[in-house]
Amino acid sequence: MKPIWKGRSIISINDFTREEIIFILESAKKMEQLSSEKKLQLLKDKVVATLFFEPSTRTRLSFESAAVQLGAKIIGFADPGSSSATKGETLYDTIRMVEQYADVIIMRHPREGAPRVAADATQKVIINAGDGANQHPTQTFLDLYTIKKRHKRITHLNIALVGDLKYGRTVHSLAIALSHFGCTISFISPESLRMPSSICEELTRKKIAYSHYEKIEEVIPAADVLYMTRIQKERFGDPMEYDKVKDSYILTREILHHAKKNLTILHPLPRVNEIEKSVDDLSHAAYFEQAGNGIPVRQAILALVAGAFP
Repeated sequence: MKPIWKGRSIISINDFTREEIIFILESAKKMEQLSSEKKLQLLKDKVVATLFFEPSTRTRLSFESAAVQLGAKIIGFADPGSSSATKGETLYDTIRMVEQYADVIIMRHPREGAPRVAADATQKVIINAGDGANQHPTQTFLDLYTIKKRHKRITHLNIALVGDLKYGRTVHSLAIALSHFGCTISFISPESLRMPSSICEELTRKKIAYSHYEKIEEVIPAADVLYMTRIQKERFGDPMEYDKVKDSYILTREILHHAKKNLTILHPLPRVNEIEKSVDDLSHAAYFEQAGNGIPVRQAILALVAGAFP
């Protein structure tokens, strides 16, 4: 049965089949090829609400830019302090209120599972723009899109995920998505920030090969994609625990001496110091290109869920 995209909320990468992921990537490619004039007609009668209860730069701006380029109107907030949540309004009530004003609701929230609660509260589309340390599905789609543009495929690659794998929602979503494509995955992290067992168990169930390491140098020669992440200070309850691991991984030009010529370095950004700026001008570096790919990918998603894809 052909999947129904119109009215579909985007909550978790777990909700998508291999075929659906591929369809979104193909739709993003078509969106890149569409003229600006045609794009402006797709959501010209739609209102998109961006509710960011947690700080964001790339995700919020790329969603808003994508929506504006499709002709939509934007409402919302980027500071939870300016919302009625500060007065004690529940998320349920906030969503029931916002649904009166918008056709699509894009939401980032610090509480894991909040987008699912929001989706249960409304018939309008909810798009998860990150919920705590849980999921970030649209980031995963643009990550895969970048990999595909660079390597011409997303199947049977060696992918190394580096840094905060315990709290990193981007790597959680990406690891699950990669399980559909027969990739070999290397997890590089401090012992205290290892990939959650629930995700490792899912990979084992799908017969995906993965290994744990503590040094980037151990995986560089075989890696096709090196996905760097920052150690997320805001996820630590104890500052001393953060100080123990904050400088665990700093990618330098020297570390890359034994890398494949076509290695792709990704990072969901923002970076702190985990990739030296001297790496930016190497052909391997694709993290700013990756951020730019958020536009066609999120345009495709918005057009699909609005039932407006050409």
